Amino acid sequence: VQLQAWGRLGAAGGSLRLSCTASDLDFDRLAVGWFRQAPGKEREKVSCVSPNGGNTYYEDPVKGRFTISRDDAKNMVYLQMNSLRPEDTAVYYCAADLVCVLGVMGQGSDYWGQGTLVTVSS
Repeated sequence: VQLQAWGRLGAAGGSLRLSCTASDLDFDRLAVGWFRQAPGKEREKVSCVSPNGGNTYYEDPVKGRFTISRDDAKNMVYLQMNSLRPEDTAVYYCAADLVCVLGVMGQGSDYWGQGTLVTVSS
């Protein structure tokens, strides 16, 4: 099982989109989430989407700026990041098979991607 995610450099105020896909998983049956870990800090939750896409969750620092979505036909989950800030700089991880219900995003997951570095310049 391997989760892959891609990111790149961004500028403050700009936008980036992260993508995540999985092999050997029934991706469409799993909740998928994004976490991030900034240098010197602990990993934190960012956002998640339920298996049917009907429920999404966002941590306060990203609400109104980030949007999570999924395309199960392509086995992909996306994190659209707008109005980027330097404090969004972190390694972002996608994770599958976690709790993602109304108002709640779990911390644990059975499947993790390798992480992708997002750097936002000021």
